[in-house]
Amino acid sequence: MRRHDRYLGVGADTFSPTVNHRTMPRCPKCPALMKNANKPQKTGVNDQTYSEQISQRVPGETGVKIADLNLSPVVASSGYSRRNFLGRVVGAAGVTLAGSPLISGKNGEAGAVEIGPETALQRRNEAYEIRHQAAVAEKNESLAPHPDNGDDAFFANKIGSYSKGLSHNVLGEVNLNAYRELLAALAGGDPGRFEAIPLGGSVKLTNPQAGYAFELEGADPHRIGIPAPPAFSSAWEASEMVEVYWQALTRDVAFINYSNDPLIAQAAIDLSAMSDFRGPKSGGAVTQDTLFRGNTPGDLTGPYISQFLWKDIPYGATTIVQRYRTTIRGDDHMTSYAEWLNTQNGMPAASGNMFDSTPRYVRNGRDLGEYVHRDLTYQTFLDACCILLSFGPAALDTANPYLTSKTQSGFATFGPPHILDLVARAANAALKAAWYQKWLVHRRLRPEVFGGRIHNRVTGAASYPIHADVLNSNALVQVHNKFGTFLLPQAYPEGSPTHPSYPAGHPSISGACATMLKWFFNESFVIPNPVQASADGLSLLPLPGPPLTIGGELNKAAANVGIGRDTAGVHWRSDGMEGLKLGEAVAINILADFRATFNEDFAGCSLTKFDGTNVIV
Repeated sequence: MRRHDRYLGVGADTFSPTVNHRTMPRCPKCPALMKNANKPQKTGVNDQTYSEQISQRVPGETGVKIADLNLSPVVASSGYSRRNFLGRVVGAAGVTLAGSPLISGKNGEAGAVEIGPETALQRRNEAYEIRHQAAVAEKNESLAPHPDNGDDAFFANKIGSYSKGLSHNVLGEVNLNAYRELLAALAGGDPGRFEAIPLGGSVKLTNPQAGYAFELEGADPHRIGIPAPPAFSSAWEASEMVEVYWQALTRDVAFINYSNDPLIAQAAIDLSAMSDFRGPKSGGAVTQDTLFRGNTPGDLTGPYISQFLWKDIPYGATTIVQRYRTTIRGDDHMTSYAEWLNTQNGMPAASGNMFDSTPRYVRNGRDLGEYVHRDLTYQTFLDACCILLSFGPAALDTANPYLTSKTQSGFATFGPPHILDLVARAANAALKAAWYQKWLVHRRLRPEVFGGRIHNRVTGAASYPIHADVLNSNALVQVHNKFGTFLLPQAYPEGSPTHPSYPAGHPSISGACATMLKWFFNESFVIPNPVQASADGLSLLPLPGPPLTIGGELNKAAANVGIGRDTAGVHWRSDGMEGLKLGEAVAINILADFRATFNEDFAGCSLTKFDGTNVIV
């Protein structure tokens, strides 16, 4: 589909230069984005034509003016395509496309030698119209609800809210004056007010002002909604805490040994007993083969780790072997109460990680946790993109317009530079959407803090309303037997980052980047020569079993990145699963905007969402 065709049937409204409009036109041909398709279109107040509206906002210059183009009103019945736009422009302006220069210089002399269907002014006006219609479409989108779990309002002592980095009492309960200052800064948005937030130590809060940032492509970060996370006292929250306790206890078990490891068997039995555990199950129970896996299509097929975290990466003139520095067995932190409390008060970690001298393939939860401790934001999906490009044209989505071209190949559009760009571009947009939810909506506490609440409840220091599922779990017994406290052992000396838990940033990026790659590549393409890491992480072994596809392994990679953060002790399952969906929505909206910019005959690429539904964008 060419540039403006996708605006057919999408409602428009008057553009106000005083409003901050951000892009997110919706593609009415996409089954998941049809809600506005039958709305009558408007051309503005008093039925102004679009040319009348636009002429008020584009400065005039020597040559053809927008107001002279006699553009017809934008109505649902006539549509708006790049070609009929150009036809009206050329006819109204009396310009020819051959035989004479297309534009004049300052004094009327010939000033251009380029060829093409548009003059420079026509191109500028068309570019404006693309951006304007994108902004109007975004403006007309419904405002998403942003429900929270009610904990911030319910608990006067804020035991269910994020407060790491502020000052706390001996129970780890936040200083309420400091918390009110944080809320006042968040509510007002004044950069100076953030500088007045009283911290408990030297560790700074991580970028709360990112929650106000705008995007010029795709949806505004505030427009995409996500469900409320589990509440502090819920069985759902308890089950997620039991899971992260077991992830901490089993960090050193090799994935290849999960099916016969006794500790893994105990974890599966314990999670199966939870009254509201929402991870994957088989036959109604958590098994050693479903334990700690994601909920997306492909997560339960093949080994625990995605091929994109194991296979060699063709990287320009070299090849990267994916053996990474990891930490030694038993390198756990924040298991003493004093260390835990200092960390909540914003004190830097007293010690660091202890590293293995031998680089290894990701073979267990500890390796995965360390991988997502040091990774760059979209590293996993840059790596995946390089691997996918090495598979050649057969791995591309069949709708790629250059697969059937007899004379051209894709490059800046529908080729490697385009793919690489959109993977990176989506990452930061997803972070902005996540940071809005983190700071301005949810402020969910981290699992390490909930571990402190459990410790104080079980030891009798406080009487917090914590669900019995976690208090009666085998996980809690095992943690206390091993570490002497009921705190959640952390893989990172500093514990969690200093920003709220929900949604998780890593999965938000992963959801966006994986979605971009699923749009460009053929999800059903079978990955050649699959492998799995040996138990010691020193080699890759040939993998027998069912075929592994691009779509399934991209989903698995996205889940691996998110669940790796859970395994480290810094996130909850729901942080990751909803982060994936948020990132996915960000990417789909960006793709919808960019479809208006292509010249190619292009009907849209299909992709499978994380919930298993298929969309065409």
